[in-house]
Amino acid sequence: MRITCPLCGPRDRREFYYYGSEDYLTRPEGEDWDAIDAHLHLRDNPAGRTRDLWYHEMGCASWVLITRDTVSHQISDVVLVGDAAAGISAKMKSKAKAPAKGGAQ
Repeated sequence: MRITCPLCGPRDRREFYYYGSEDYLTRPEGEDWDAIDAHLHLRDNPAGRTRDLWYHEMGCASWVLITRDTVSHQISDVVLVGDAAAGISAKMKSKAKAPAKGGAQ
């Protein structure tokens, strides 16, 4: 499998370390320990499209988010985690700023 690093170009997958699902980029809010446990340890193992974190260990030392098909191993997108996390962070902030229903005035 070849992975096209956004900084280094096409590389063999053996240069990269697989970390896991993109779910690691977000965390449950609060201290609901059951939700935190489920977030860390209960994972789906889908056949088909996934988005995973990979570390370019033998290259530029960048974290990348790879969209790939687990059946065909076809990679459809590779982005730097910093770029992807900025979009995720913006979505989370907009949810946090949304007014609460029935809140005090």
